[in-house]
Amino acid sequence: MPRDVIERMNGHKGGVVWFTGLPGSGKTTLANEVEKEMIQCGIRCVVIDGDCLRKGLNKDLGFSEAHRIENLRRAAEVALMFVEAGFLVLAAFISPSESGRMTVRQCFHREDYTELYIKCSLTECKQRDPKGMYRLAEAGELPNFTGISAPYEPPVQPDFVLDTEKFDLQHCTETLTHYLRLKLKN
Repeated sequence: MPRDVIERMNGHKGGVVWFTGLPGSGKTTLANEVEKEMIQCGIRCVVIDGDCLRKGLNKDLGFSEAHRIENLRRAAEVALMFVEAGFLVLAAFISPSESGRMTVRQCFHREDYTELYIKCSLTECKQRDPKGMYRLAEAGELPNFTGISAPYEPPVQPDFVLDTEKFDLQHCTETLTHYLRLKLKN
């Protein structure tokens, strides 16, 4: 079925919000909260994140620069299938390099894509450390960990920025949900 027909039936456009930020910045947490809100508003929505894809589709990939870009390329292809089916995709991936994010951006029509920078300092992410990964990385037990032994390049010109260090989850959820409801109107 053509995408425009699906979108008319849904009552909203499809699109992708690509969450980028340091590990522990709150990407997946925020994506999950926004998903709940959007579904309650009648918007077909799905969250995909790096942990999920690395357990299945991308389990053959490591953390070299080439593998990180391939991880993002595959994730973008999955997201694109959902967008073409009329979904809002909330894609939460560290996406540490500008070149990797450009690879992702090129998979989508400009109007379908929003790059969302989840801003949070390395100090705050280390304090949060929800999975204990920073501790392991600093002990040398987790090589190529973004923010410690692998670089993170903040986006130069993201479409949207949410500071999860400055604002709480509720505020960030409400802000992003409001933005998306306006963007996805038919």
